Amino acid sequence: MANQQLFLGIDCGTQGTKALILDASSGQVLGHGSAAHTMISGPDGRREQDTAQWLDAFTQATHQALASAGVDGQAILGLSVSGQQHGLVLLDDQGQVLRPAKLWCDTESTPQNDRLLAHLGGESGSLERLGVVIAPGYTVSKLLWTREHHPQLFNRIASILLPHDFLNHWLTGRHCSEYGDASGTGYFNVRTRQWDVPLLQHIDPSGRLQSALPQLIEAHQPVGRILPAVAAHLGINPDAVVASGGGDNMMGAIGTGNIQPGVITMSLGSSGTVYAYAAEPAVSAQPSVATFCSSSGGWLPLICTMNLTNATGVMRELLELDIEAFNALVATAPIGAEGVCMLPFLNGERVPALPHATGSLLGLTTTNLTRPNLCRAVVEGTTFGLRYGLDLLRANGLEAQSIRLIGGGSKSPIWRQIVADIMDTTVICTEQSEAAALGAAIQAAWCHSGSPDSLADLCERCVKLDPTSETRPVAEHVAASQKAYEYYQQHVATL
Repeated sequence: MANQQLFLGIDCGTQGTKALILDASSGQVLGHGSAAHTMISGPDGRREQDTAQWLDAFTQATHQALASAGVDGQAILGLSVSGQQHGLVLLDDQGQVLRPAKLWCDTESTPQNDRLLAHLGGESGSLERLGVVIAPGYTVSKLLWTREHHPQLFNRIASILLPHDFLNHWLTGRHCSEYGDASGTGYFNVRTRQWDVPLLQHIDPSGRLQSALPQLIEAHQPVGRILPAVAAHLGINPDAVVASGGGDNMMGAIGTGNIQPGVITMSLGSSGTVYAYAAEPAVSAQPSVATFCSSSGGWLPLICTMNLTNATGVMRELLELDIEAFNALVATAPIGAEGVCMLPFLNGERVPALPHATGSLLGLTTTNLTRPNLCRAVVEGTTFGLRYGLDLLRANGLEAQSIRLIGGGSKSPIWRQIVADIMDTTVICTEQSEAAALGAAIQAAWCHSGSPDSLADLCERCVKLDPTSETRPVAEHVAASQKAYEYYQQHVATL
């Protein structure tokens, strides 16, 4: 026991916060904890959260993880925070939060985003200037929205933080941001890794926003030491180092060992993401591909779909099915669901780029409108969106031998088979489905080691693949899935 090296990984997501204790010397995960968040929803696509909930959940999840690991919090050498990307947290000059955080899934600032995109010269102008195309979920339009809807509050802004930056501020008192999560703000240039100050001056010429920007740090740099009062509150070592942290996709990449070319990570969560490591910022001409920086020193070309387990969840509720019953019905329906096709765009959609789309069921007849076909159609429809995104990444030169699958949907064997067949690629799950929390703990160990080269060794030791989950594509299935995918694409084209 004496040579354990214990690190705490935190993942603050939309639904809740997860905590994990990693022994970096053995590569073993010793304990887990979690606590839920609630959402503030309103008209016009408002999706916000009270930041105090994050702090409560952080504390609860950490206490739970320490208890489940049976370790003394005084032995924790470092911690790192993974956070949901794009969210906007505003502080005043006393460090107080000015209003609830606007989240990645908030579309209330779509009109502001449209105007900012026009100012940048449309999609091509945004790509040329920033290396990404700003989308309504990004942080930048939330700033303009705040200025227009809450002008008094806007005038009190002293600090602009992303969710993980805010948690780091709570932990250390410092205002920092790291390149990976900063890439999703819409006021950061992913090629030069610098803030785009003129864009913020365009939103507010007074210079207020510029002076409210956090300091940028490298992924392997610590933010600082944890504040003594917070350490006592969490029950951990006051000498613990707080690593830079990052966005949940960047931490998920580290937690799946996706830190060199050749691996693709696919996350089947409430939204779907596909990403892969790149050593250079080869920005795709496709606006849907976000060439974010990684939190491991390179880049992370990424696509994100807005509809995944949220869509399968709605279908399950409609048909009053639990997960097991739902999966059983999916398995009984044939590939292509006998012609039932679902465009699952319940939240609008980012990939393909259809922000105002709604969901639809197509191809229904008196014979094919069955429960199994409806269940199959929603799983296929959401997976087709990821296939569309994977094709965009492949067109940009991405090659992959296998797909590492994470997120809630990855636990379903039938969904794994559907992914393998639609992508025509072998899929395998990592042992830890909480890849972002694991990635955070690995990053904390990397930061603590003080050696920029040690990340590969840590991933080698701590990221374990689950051989029982390996799923290979079946040739006949691949052909049938391709036909169903082409049918889906014809329907999408009519939108």
